[in-house]
Amino acid sequence: MGERELDQELVERAQRGDKTAFDLLVQKYQRKLGRLLSRMIRDQAEVEDVVQEAFIKAYRALPNFRGDSAFYTWLYRIGINTAKNYLVAMGRRPQVSTEIEVEDAENFEDGQELRTIDTPETELMTKQIAKTVNDTVAGLPEELRTAITLREIEGLSYEEIATLMGCPIGTVRSRIFRARETIAEKLRPLLDTPENRRW
Repeated sequence: MGERELDQELVERAQRGDKTAFDLLVQKYQRKLGRLLSRMIRDQAEVEDVVQEAFIKAYRALPNFRGDSAFYTWLYRIGINTAKNYLVAMGRRPQVSTEIEVEDAENFEDGQELRTIDTPETELMTKQIAKTVNDTVAGLPEELRTAITLREIEGLSYEEIATLMGCPIGTVRSRIFRARETIAEKLRPLLDTPENRRW
């Protein structure tokens, strides 16, 4: 049984009133959803509150879940909307965490080029690369930032991102391409890559 089938089984049990089944879904996706939302909200306590609110909304909306998309795609959409509403209510706009992990930078294409033997110089270089990637992602327009985050950091497929963002798959590809190009442009001086090569 694959992840999606397993989730569907738990959802169906939860829809029939099995609270334990929903608790299992919460345990499975709580941290993952928290990581995603921490790209929009900096304060960890606020992230936890919004994650909790998203799960409450998901639980209430569960009777309407038909399984047209994977459960976590549906949950992520609820989470992102909850975070946006929260930020609007607080009079703030979404932020991206300033602490991008090195492993996040390595998730980009040809990331192995960033993996070097740790010396003070390479550690500094890795930090500079991570900071450059993070600063660039933070400066992207919201739709590009969301698309690249969902793809490169959360590892969602183009289809899942299209569902989440409510746009055609071609638009998702275009947004991710534009985001990658912008990041590549900023990384070029650091990585000393030729013009015709992305990374």
